[in-house]
Amino acid sequence: MDEVFNLIKQEEKRQEETLTLIPSENYASYAVRDAVGSILTNKYSEGYPGKRYYQGNKIIDEIENLAIDRAKKLFSVPHANVQPYSGSPANSEVMIALLTPGDTIMGMSLASGGHLTHGHPDITFSGKFFRSVQFGLNKKDEIDFVKLRQLALKEKPKVLIIGTTAYPLILDWEKFSEIADEVDAYLVTDISHVAGLIMGGAYPSPVKYAHIITTTTHKTLRGPRGAMIMVTDKGLNKDPDLVKKIDRAVFPGMQGGPHENTIAGIAVCLNEAIKTEFKIYAKQVVHNAYVLATELKNKGLTLVGGGTESHLILVDLRPQNLSGNIVAEALEISGIVVNKNSIPNDTAPAFYPSGIRLGTPAVTTRGMKEKEMKQIADWIFEVINYVKEFRLPKNTKSRSNFIKTFKQKIEKDKFLLAISKDVKTLCKRFPIPN
Repeated sequence: MDEVFNLIKQEEKRQEETLTLIPSENYASYAVRDAVGSILTNKYSEGYPGKRYYQGNKIIDEIENLAIDRAKKLFSVPHANVQPYSGSPANSEVMIALLTPGDTIMGMSLASGGHLTHGHPDITFSGKFFRSVQFGLNKKDEIDFVKLRQLALKEKPKVLIIGTTAYPLILDWEKFSEIADEVDAYLVTDISHVAGLIMGGAYPSPVKYAHIITTTTHKTLRGPRGAMIMVTDKGLNKDPDLVKKIDRAVFPGMQGGPHENTIAGIAVCLNEAIKTEFKIYAKQVVHNAYVLATELKNKGLTLVGGGTESHLILVDLRPQNLSGNIVAEALEISGIVVNKNSIPNDTAPAFYPSGIRLGTPAVTTRGMKEKEMKQIADWIFEVINYVKEFRLPKNTKSRSNFIKTFKQKIEKDKFLLAISKDVKTLCKRFPIPN
């Protein structure tokens, strides 16, 4: 057997025996994985259904049309493109469709919970090729719509792109829409993190307010690692050629042949999202996050935004004078997988941030509920308290070696490994989809 398959088995074991609390990760169903690993990976299908550049695409066309029809029905939109390879390409394709280099875009800053592709300066295409204006949060870790409107009126962005990766509160799509309309901007809503919650009725939908919607399919939707771009009725009213512009930006503008095995997986996950069981799941995700956040807050931890209204939680470790790196590494040894994350107004560098980000989509997929959230909160607090004496060096050149030494030190730590053993016991009671 190829060494790769041995590594896959090791990763399967890791996923089975640990708690995945990274809010952008989830477990796809066996049916989704079966489609992604199917013979469809063999077929080249450059173009769109009925307009391919290769022969032999009759069945492929049916599969892609099925994914498109399901997306349109599920999200109540007139058009969906299911070919984007992932979320970042999808956002780039939207900007290619709507803008010319140098045009102004506006989005939430990465440090405030936004995404790199929403205009982060200098690093990504969105910040390099377009004039990017970024907004942040107020002292309550909330969006100040008065200031946001003033900034939009001053800068006149052509695109207002709204979506988050580390903002726990509900986004007010209507207020964003009012501002976008006032400055005659396209409102692009990136719902990658909350798409499944929206489908389950656990989070408000932007369909009525946005011109274009982008989303990944592998987070709360529990699908494969793909993406979609959807055009709304409001978008078509603003620009009747919007569908043509989007489709041309995807192919041939930014991509070649689509990954039809992934598109088949998208079709499967969209069908799963229609079912009543998925609605129950989505509501449980949000409830689990609320319980977990409440427990952490009651233990004295500081949460960005004071808690959560969605699936994710952002813990501010500055009161403990701790680095997110230290806590995330210690939690991983304990069998609890989160990610280090910047917090609003974080003065620490992005690679050594002052917070951790966690969420409940994956553990909810395993069937865990309120009781398990309380136990997980206990473990997280115990680990944070256990490593409270470890301080990241102020000398930036020493930090890499410090983290390396710290990881070696805790690999065989009895306290952390004891928690890991208890985590494995819990995980056995709640197996991952297989």
